[in-house]
Amino acid sequence: MQMASIKFDNISFAYGEKQILKNFSLEVEDSQIMCLVGPSGCGKTTLIRCLLGFNKPTTGEIWVGDRCMFSQPRRINVPPERRGIGVVFQDYAVWPHMTVLENVSYPMKKRKMSKSEIKTRAENALKQVRMSEYANYLPSQLSGGQQQRVAIARALVSSDDVIVMDEPITNLDAKLRAEMLVEIRQIQKNIGTTIFYITHDQEASLQLCDKMAIMNNNGELCQLGADEDIILHPANRFVFEFIGVSNFFQLKKTAGNWCFFGDSKLPYSGTVPKEFEKAGEADMGIRPNNIIFDQDSKVQATVKRSVFLGSEYDYFVDFTGHEVRIQKNAFDAGRSGHIEKEGEKVGLTFVNPEFYPVRKEKAV
Repeated sequence: MQMASIKFDNISFAYGEKQILKNFSLEVEDSQIMCLVGPSGCGKTTLIRCLLGFNKPTTGEIWVGDRCMFSQPRRINVPPERRGIGVVFQDYAVWPHMTVLENVSYPMKKRKMSKSEIKTRAENALKQVRMSEYANYLPSQLSGGQQQRVAIARALVSSDDVIVMDEPITNLDAKLRAEMLVEIRQIQKNIGTTIFYITHDQEASLQLCDKMAIMNNNGELCQLGADEDIILHPANRFVFEFIGVSNFFQLKKTAGNWCFFGDSKLPYSGTVPKEFEKAGEADMGIRPNNIIFDQDSKVQATVKRSVFLGSEYDYFVDFTGHEVRIQKNAFDAGRSGHIEKEGEKVGLTFVNPEFYPVRKEKAV
């Protein structure tokens, strides 16, 4: 089975005078799950509509494998029905009056394939998503997760090379979402299909993807890489804030020393990059799990509340009138024999912070 890559090369698109995408480029390698992540309204769905042929870009080219689907300079624009891309939407989009087998067979009937080929491919797709025994069921007899598996099977018969998934688990409850992420990963592993997964759900993308592409509010690609690289080495402040939970503190140089909020009584003991020396101020961003309770630290705070989440404790502490979120591994907490309580005074140490120019209007 030959899989296919997806390539966007300098794609631009506008709704009237509103520019949604401008010279956007991205490549999804074959047999890979790529998650395109960004805030609502950033242009993710617009990009997918360009890929599927529902929107016509004003510049650039789109390739699926060795097939050019769109080229503005060469005047190529393959119709949607001939692009051979499977699609899974968030609302399942299964026909309520058709059985599972009929739903999966429908796109092949529209393409006027032979009955024998339709039957073979539909049954094989249902087998791949473990829905063979439900072939004669109606959607109303299925759970939400089972209906979404039917939608995936239908996408597989449309294309076993490339499948686009646009927020496919949004309408499922938390337990089903977790199960479907495992299902999607397993299906992709079994058949090697290239999956382009579109979402604003950071946790889902971190669990699922081989690579992540991060878009900002302006429809620009901010960073492309493995999830670990994006978490540990964010390309800019937007990526740092958008992926995961973050705390921010303003540091100012006071009497030659870096201090929190410019208060000489709150010295920062870590190192600030030299590039901020001239400005004499910086915003320090840090993840909740990179703040450590340290009795010997001069940076003191008060625990306001804590929540036990099973694998970790989620703390909210008051640091000179600013709320700071801290996460502590439950196993480590149990091993230390001490669980911080509400009202307790605690010292804080900061590990692996990121530094950015001060955002004046939102400085903390």
